[in-house]
Parts: sequence; C-alpha cells; structure tokens
Amino acid sequence: MELQKTKEELERFAKRVIAQSRANLTRDKKNTSGRLYESLGYETNASKNSIQVTFSMEDYGVYQDKGVKGTKSNYIENRNSIFSYKQHPNPYKKGARVVPPTRAFDKWMVKKRDLDGIRNDKGQFISRSSLKFAIARSIYQKGIKASLFFTKPFERAFKDLPKEITEGFSLDVKEFLTTTLKDNRK
Repeated sequence: MELQKTKEELERFAKRVIAQSRANLTRDKKNTSGRLYESLGYETNASKNSIQVTFSMEDYGVYQDKGVKGTKSNYIENRNSIFSYKQHPNPYKKGARVVPPTRAFDKWMVKKRDLDGIRNDKGQFISRSSLKFAIARSIYQKGIKASLFFTKPFERAFKDLPKEITEGFSLDVKEFLTTTLKDNRK
C-alpha cells in the first residue's frame, strides 16, 4: 500500500513549519546574511512500513533557536537550553579563547550599518577589532537569547498533525481497499 495521502499531509506539515520559521527569522531581524533562512529545508522519505520527515538548517541555527547560556548571566528564555559557554578558569591566560571567535562578526558588522561610528566614553571612534571583541565578550558573558524561530512553528504544526495524518491515512486505506476490491472482482 502506498501512503500517498499520508505523505502529502507530512509534506504540507513540513512546508508550513519551514514557511513560519522563515517568517520568524525575518520578523525578528535574524536574517542578516540570509544563510540560515536559505538553509532551512526538509526531506520526506517513504518506505514500505514508515514515512519520515527530516528538517535541516545551518549548524548555528540550533543555537539561535534554543539559545546559549552565558558565563555571567542568562536570558530567561535560555533556562531550558542545553548549550552554554563554559567559564574558562583564567580567560586572560595566553591561549585562552573568547568564545565565539571575533572573526564571526566581520561580515555581520558590515551588514549591520548602524554599528558604524560607535564612540567610547571619551568620544573617540572605536576600532572595528575592538568592537568585534566587545561583542564577542558580551555574548560569551550574557549568552545568546533563544528565539524559538523553529521550535514554535514546529510545535504549533505538530499539534494539528495527528488529525491531518489520520485523515490522510484513512483516505489512503480507503483508496487501497477500493483498488483491492475492484481487482478482486475482476
């Protein structure tokens, strides 16, 4: 028996999750480079006995979705996150690395034009390298706030899934029985 209607419902479910996740990225202004937005995808695999839906995205998308706990303070949204920056015993020791690396902010800073012309307390312009270090240190200490851009659409769509899958599966069974009965009559 081919579960075509069931597969169609799973396809519809996956498309809805991806569309809403992309809308969340755009609305929350987390679509700076477009890499995460474009990387969101899904794949459905159907075999004789099962159907599977697999979602995919850039690796860092999980950190944006679930958040990362900082070393000194945390956002309330991160309380359930499994990710955290570990406090290095001596962050000023040679070889100790501030996580995340400052090079991660190069292209991001160029696209965020409102970061140009930032001044310090004395009114002097801050160099790009100093600004990258300050941002990296702030993220290391405070963490990354969970956006749940993927989790919320997935959970909402998942609540409706059993009803839709049941309807799709019943149509598949009905079609299978109709076809089988016609074949048997001949």
